[in-house]
Order: sequence, then C-alpha cells, then structure tokens
Amino acid sequence: MDEEEPALRVVHQLRAIAVELDLLGAEFAQRNSLHPTDLRALICLLDAARAHTPATPGWLGRQLGLNSAGTTALVDRLERLGHVRRTRDSHDRRRVLLEVDERAVTLGQSFFGPLITEVVAGTRTFSDTELATIQRFLLNVHEAVAAQRGPH
Repeated sequence: MDEEEPALRVVHQLRAIAVELDLLGAEFAQRNSLHPTDLRALICLLDAARAHTPATPGWLGRQLGLNSAGTTALVDRLERLGHVRRTRDSHDRRRVLLEVDERAVTLGQSFFGPLITEVVAGTRTFSDTELATIQRFLLNVHEAVAAQRGPH
C-alpha cells in the first residue's frame, strides 16, 4: 500500500490513538493496583450497564476471552477491591449479575473524566452530519476489529 494514501494515514492515526489509550489505561491500572484485564472488565461492565445488557460472569468471560476459572478469579479480585459486586437477578434468582460499584465509577471519572471532557468538547467543532459520519466510520472500524478478533 502507498504510505501516502489518505485511508492508510487514517489507519495509522487509529493505531496511534489505540496505543495512547492503552498506555493511559495501563497507567490508570498501575496507579490503582489493577491488572489491565481488570480495567477491560470494568469497561465491559460499564458498557453493558449503559446498554441495559445483563452482565453475568459467563457473559464477561466471553467478552474478555477468559475461561470460567479465569473469570471467577477476575470477579473475585474486583469484588475484593470493592469495584464490582455480585447480585442475584430479580427475575431468576439462580443467575448472578455483575454491577460496577459507584466508587469504581467515581475513581474512573476522576482519572478519565478530563480526557472525556476534552474529546466531547472537540466534537462540538463538527456539524451533526459530520458527527454522524464519524460515528458510522468508528462503528465500521469497531466491527472490523471485532470480526478480526473472532467471536466473543
């Protein structure tokens, strides 16, 4: 591929952003005695709550590509740290649901909030049509990356 091709420059920009976000996430994890997988788990659980998706340990394990034992160890660790709690599903008492504790949300907001605020402010320079295009593009990228990673 031609390195000057605009589409390839976009790919390189996305990769640079992914690296920076990964480094920032690692810094947050290290500062808060978390494993990088702990942070990914918290993000999955927050996204599930935002989407009103019930998050069970099995669901979380599938999202992260962990086996049952690894998922149990992860949830136990997050519960011990006070970031996650297990609750019984009100519709099926046999099913355990995972919820992010509000203290974990506050901790994340204190670290990532300024970045989120800055990114949101940056979006205000785009028209609604441009934002819709950006969202469609990012959705396409997300779907392509998820498909490359395999089923989860």
